[in-house]
Amino acid sequence: MVDFSVLAVPGVRALRPYEPGKPVATLERELGIRDAVKLASNENPLGPSPRALAAIQTALDDLHIYPDGNGFALKQALANRHGLTPEQVTLGNGSNEILELVARTWLGPGCSAVFSRHAFAVYALVVQAVSAEGRPADPLPVDSGQPYGHDLDAMLARVDKDTRVVFIANPNNPTGTWVSAGALEAFLVQVPAETLVVVDEAYAEYVEATDYPDTTQWLQHFPNLMVTRTFSKIHGLAGLRLGYSVSSIGVAELLNRARQPFNVNSLAQAAGLAALGDAGHVAESVRVNREGLAQMTAALRERGLDFIPSVGNFITFDVRQPPGPVYERLLRQGVIVRPVDNYGLPTHLRVTIGTRGENDRFLAALDNVLTA
Repeated sequence: MVDFSVLAVPGVRALRPYEPGKPVATLERELGIRDAVKLASNENPLGPSPRALAAIQTALDDLHIYPDGNGFALKQALANRHGLTPEQVTLGNGSNEILELVARTWLGPGCSAVFSRHAFAVYALVVQAVSAEGRPADPLPVDSGQPYGHDLDAMLARVDKDTRVVFIANPNNPTGTWVSAGALEAFLVQVPAETLVVVDEAYAEYVEATDYPDTTQWLQHFPNLMVTRTFSKIHGLAGLRLGYSVSSIGVAELLNRARQPFNVNSLAQAAGLAALGDAGHVAESVRVNREGLAQMTAALRERGLDFIPSVGNFITFDVRQPPGPVYERLLRQGVIVRPVDNYGLPTHLRVTIGTRGENDRFLAALDNVLTA
């Protein structure tokens, strides 16, 4: 028998696959329970815009036709939204695909990428998959204003002549921390011009902090800047896998060389275009998240549980014990959250902000688990 693992490239041989949040159907099937609630994957509890659902219904008639491989209408709408040209927009099968395209386009053996130690796990995965060197930088200290957040000075110190890419999650998953406009601009000024800086803004639409930047407006000043965003979070289209990046035209053109044809399906394009036009759904999603985040932080504080201040639609908190058993006991009460010990946070859980009812159910289950 041939051992194909020996024949795989070194980076893939050593990979540990990304573990997504447990699906509700899987939990209910495994434990024989009903009405479970999933607060593990930072999905929008309101679901997608009604306009997006209507657009999907209309697009169903054309499923026998390949989608627009260039995404003309959606790229035009995104360009208008950000005051850019369509040639600066790249569409992806989720923003994750954009991150993978970055790695395939600019990284390989002998190259390095820099990211924060507690940043989104996919950065390390895509870097390793192409056999490049990942250089995690130590985070800000626990007693800082952004505990476990990006230490941009430490990241800059990890950049050298071999560094092709820097990944910055703003806000960051799983910590919920963010980088201010002033700090990020000062960092970009110091990064070598030949190093691509990818600012991942998957949760940008939720942020209400006054010092949070809109980096889509910085491209003319920083040609080595790329910004990624997604329709999976506030737009509630995670099941359709739709994301995008904005960058200089030259960077976008290179991404499109590596991008697979028809990578974004026709339903996703139709839904995304409709979702962009529903400002009311976005505003309501922000309101529900604002109130839910306040509810959760107050409740965690009342229970004496430390948490990381967050501007996203989730919050990470310390259960002061290995999170695995707590996670498992919550599952048995029909509540799915996310252990983040794989992010180097050995006693923390992350919970998505849901509706008030979902938040109440989580808190009741947490009380039962921690007092059992």
